[in-house]
Amino acid sequence: MHANFHHELFKAAMISRNFKNVLVVSIGFLSLFTAYGGLQSLQSSLNAAEGMGVASLSVIYAAIIVSSMFLPPIMIKNLGCKWTIVVSMACYVSYSFGNLYPGWYTLIPTSVILGLGGSPLWSAKCTYLTISGNVRAAKDNKKGSDVINYYFGIFFFIFQSSAVWGNLMSSLIFGQDTAIVDIPQEQLDSCGAADCGLNVTAYGNTTRPEQKLVWTLVGSYIGVGVLAILIVAVFLDNIDREQASEFRGSQQPFCHTFLATFRLLKDWRLVTLIPLTMYSGFEQSFLSGEYTKNYVTCALGIHYVGFVMMCFGASNSLCSILFGRIARYTGRAPLFALAALTNLSCIIALLYWRPHRDQLAVFFVFPALWGLSDAIWQTQTNALYGILFPREKEAAFANYRMWESLGFVIAFAYSTFLCLEYKLYIVLAVLVVTAITYPIVEYHERKHPTKPIEEGAYQNHKEVIKANEDIIYQTHL
Repeated sequence: MHANFHHELFKAAMISRNFKNVLVVSIGFLSLFTAYGGLQSLQSSLNAAEGMGVASLSVIYAAIIVSSMFLPPIMIKNLGCKWTIVVSMACYVSYSFGNLYPGWYTLIPTSVILGLGGSPLWSAKCTYLTISGNVRAAKDNKKGSDVINYYFGIFFFIFQSSAVWGNLMSSLIFGQDTAIVDIPQEQLDSCGAADCGLNVTAYGNTTRPEQKLVWTLVGSYIGVGVLAILIVAVFLDNIDREQASEFRGSQQPFCHTFLATFRLLKDWRLVTLIPLTMYSGFEQSFLSGEYTKNYVTCALGIHYVGFVMMCFGASNSLCSILFGRIARYTGRAPLFALAALTNLSCIIALLYWRPHRDQLAVFFVFPALWGLSDAIWQTQTNALYGILFPREKEAAFANYRMWESLGFVIAFAYSTFLCLEYKLYIVLAVLVVTAITYPIVEYHERKHPTKPIEEGAYQNHKEVIKANEDIIYQTHL
């Protein structure tokens, strides 16, 4: 009886602790990406000179690719998930500092630093949530994938709302600008896909806001970034310390961890998912790089970028939690179909729409729909990778970031010299390829489901739980 009571107590403690950790990770990311999300939406308009802003974004994602090839497994194994997250967050904050005095020599190096931290940050977060989900599922005799789905849903719900706060800050602060002018008709005629969209900056409208306002905004961003680091460092439990110390003992050769990412490419399922993963990068970069500049800044002014992107963030947040729930009943495929159709209709509409400030509502409809489909791409692709590659989680998530980032790099790189119309055609083309390749994997998974990890492969994990139980019992006694 006594032992049983203890077991129940332990279960309750574990559940609340697991849940607390999910919240801490989510709130840390929320705080960090409040700053980064706000800066990313503004780069194409704010640092428009010589295409410096989008160039810095391209460099960020290129550095993420390089880091995802070898850094995540090494950092996670040596520092554990928690400290990997802390160190990577510090890399993100450096980019905010770079934006205090934007120039090639401040933006590009800090972009590289951010990019190197980017991949370990996301891999550690995914590994952390997946382990938490599996621990909780083992406790409750639930399906691992259900709990992981639920955790990712909570994470993305909280995390995606960062888009709201970071952009709200930028619009409120830039709205204080005394130099806001009415946009001349000849500029309005060149907004959207009507014109190439490469010379938007020639007019007075993308001129930077007053420098002191830029400093106020970037200073606030630095503040929330530092807050994120503190939250995680203080409140997050180290859950895979056992696995990390185990690894320190049996140090696998560097080439083994490095090649783990590429060895996974022998799996045809991963290769077939590359278009889907890259599409995720293309669609996100289109909204934050092209839509903001060629539709919003061009026709409404830079102080509207934040409000419009807030609409994306809010829609993204709500849909993340909604689709995390719905996925249990519908499965992934219908959701992916919905996302593809939504994006398809938006792309076609954006090709024909001529933005004008009288149609204010329309500027917000596009990001709202884009947010809905992006929520599906994000949550379902993440969950899909976790379910398809349960034994190679770190390598799988590293591949996910790597291919998604390649989408970002390519899109931001051609941003400065392709016409808007062609950019829309490219996004459309990648979407079509995705619609052909993804169903193959889904069909195969229907026919031959991947065995979840609970069966035997998680042996060392059972020991971790055992060790934790012993520690908790001692503290209870």
